[in-house]
Amino acid sequence: MNKKIILLLLLVLFLGIVIIISLFCGVDNSDPSQAAVIIWQLRLPRVLLALLVGAGLASAGAVFQALLRNSLAEPYTLGVSSGAALGASLGMLFRLSSIYTTVFAFIGSLLTIFLVYTIAARKRFSNSSLILGGVTLGFLFSSIVLLIIAMVRQEGISNAVIWLMGDLSSASPQAIFLTAVFVSGGILAFFLLGRDVDLICLGEEKAMHIGLDVETIKKILFFIASLVTAACVSASGIIGFVGLIIPHIGRFMFGPKHRVLFIAVSLLGAGFLILCDTIARTVALPLELPVGVITGIFGGIFFLGLLIKAKKW
Repeated sequence: MNKKIILLLLLVLFLGIVIIISLFCGVDNSDPSQAAVIIWQLRLPRVLLALLVGAGLASAGAVFQALLRNSLAEPYTLGVSSGAALGASLGMLFRLSSIYTTVFAFIGSLLTIFLVYTIAARKRFSNSSLILGGVTLGFLFSSIVLLIIAMVRQEGISNAVIWLMGDLSSASPQAIFLTAVFVSGGILAFFLLGRDVDLICLGEEKAMHIGLDVETIKKILFFIASLVTAACVSASGIIGFVGLIIPHIGRFMFGPKHRVLFIAVSLLGAGFLILCDTIARTVALPLELPVGVITGIFGGIFFLGLLIKAKKW
């Protein structure tokens, strides 16, 4: 059997194991009816959202790193997270329900995508214009978010801070459905365009000589990856490092062929975020940590290990 197929099957097994652990970890078996409520009404929606967000951020991160040719690019490079944070903060400022706060976050992400693309269009969608536009808007929106948090009433500050650090506890059916639509559609599009990404990575001039419309493909992929990121951030807050470290691990395991890579990082990202959320939920009982704290710790350890291995101090 092909080595890559075996690795993919192992990733599916890994995902299944972490799902089971997350569903049943800490459940009291003395009351079966209460345990069933905890598993099906509280744990399962949270696991589903973690699966979708992890897969979405990891696959979008792989797209950004490939097209921008930057190993440190991630789904938040174009400022989508800051736009979502601004929208969510406005929702909290007006004391809206969690559903409307999610909608505000998604609208904020879409507006950021529109602004970044408008700025980049003046420079013919060059990589530098996309990155600079995203970073500039990110700083601007982050400053506005801090201003809004200062204006939010005391009881709303903790909710805003937790959301900004990543939070999967409010996994509503609406959020899961919205995220599922964008993430599944996005991953399918990434897979179908995977061979085009391979050609672009070999050299844009070579790809154009073959007959590939490089600029159109890049615009489509950037836009889809941004939509996937917007859906993930609006549902879960800002969860760092998933879209940064998972593509690196995926390339180490599967190589540079992007069709296989997009499937692999989706499975790996889903399992990784479910595992991190389980740790965040159980490591400091009765307190619950934001999942972004755990992913940040793993991300820092990962890159520190890379630095030590590369001996580039």
